[in-house]
This record gives sequence, C-alpha cells and structure tokens, in this order.
Amino acid sequence: MSTADRMAQMRLNYSTAGLSEADLAPDWLTQFRRWFDDAVAAGLTEPNGMVLATAAPDGTVAARSVLAKGVDQHGLVFYTNYTSDKSRDLAANPHAAVTFPWYDLHRQIHLRGTVSKVDRDTTQAYWATRPRGSQLGAWASPQSTVLPDRAALDALQAEVEARFGGLDGTDPIPAPPHWGGWRLAPVTVEFWQGRTARLHDRLRYRRDGDEWIIERLAP
Repeated sequence: MSTADRMAQMRLNYSTAGLSEADLAPDWLTQFRRWFDDAVAAGLTEPNGMVLATAAPDGTVAARSVLAKGVDQHGLVFYTNYTSDKSRDLAANPHAAVTFPWYDLHRQIHLRGTVSKVDRDTTQAYWATRPRGSQLGAWASPQSTVLPDRAALDALQAEVEARFGGLDGTDPIPAPPHWGGWRLAPVTVEFWQGRTARLHDRLRYRRDGDEWIIERLAP
C-alpha cells in the first residue's frame, strides 16, 4: 500500500464530550486557561507549543512551531530572533494566526490577530528565566540564514562560549539586541472540540469594538 493510500485510510472517530455555549467562560482568556490547564493535567508534551502562521509582503505563507511564553488579556507572547524569517514577515505584515493542536484531547485553539513587539523590559524579564544554554544559543545562531555545514554553527557557538564563559560561566549573559518578544493580540479565538462523524463543535469569540461576541461555526 502506498503512502498516499495509507494516508487516505487514516481516520479517527472523535468520541469525546462536545462543547456547548453553556460550557464556555464569558471571556476567551478564562476559557483558554481552562483548556490549557486540562492539557497540562493530561500530561501532553509541550502544551504551550503552537503553530504560528505568517505571510510575507508578496503573499508567501509560512508556518512553524513555536512556544507560547505568556498569555493575558492583551494576547499571547512568544520570543524569537528579530532577524529570523518569521520576524521579517511580522515586521512587514503585522498579522498572524496560531493554533494549539492538542490531538490527544481532540481539541484545538485557533487565534488570529495583530502582532507587535513587546517592550524591552518584558523581554529582559523573560530572558533572565532562560537556561544559560538557551541564552548562549540565542547569541550563537544567525537564525534563518544559510550555513555551509554544522561545523559553522559549532564554530559560532564556540565563539559565544568564549565570550560569555560557556555553560559554567557565572557572569550574567545580556539579551541580544536582535532578540525579543512578539505579542499576538487576538481578534478571534476559536475553541474546537472533535465530535463524531466529523460534526465537530467550533465556538468562536470575535472581537467587536470593546465587546466579544460568541458564535458557533459550522464544522
């Protein structure tokens, strides 16, 4: 059987409980926190992992997995190199979408909205919580640029370790000026719950001025 045939025959009938309007919190943030807590309690691997979709000025679309590192009434925050492909897309076209794909729970959360850089104090505060190895890696990697081979990256890492003292160093490592956070301020937040026969529940919070409207979408 070909790979295409195997793909065509793969299907899972979702039999978990549905999602009704009465189940929802009055605001998207409270509902998000409920489902996130469920994902953590279920032991999912990296429940803060999300797929980020961006578009370049010419309309070219890209998607990649990133880790959410904060959420509040203003939106979701993630961190990256500001010279990366994703950051170049966001700087030119400040609109994005993210999806939390919690397959084991038959759930997804989709957020769409506008993006902006977080302030430097916020970046610095998060940077201080990162493991030293991750801090060194952020300095070493010219993210999204072409490298001739792995040895070139290893050489960059060695230069950074020599500069900052490596993993065993004790002096604080400053946040790179080219590294920081982005915040996605949602205009829609959809909670997707798998149901039988592909008749899934899709309930969406949609911002209308200062209000959030809850509406059901056809699956």
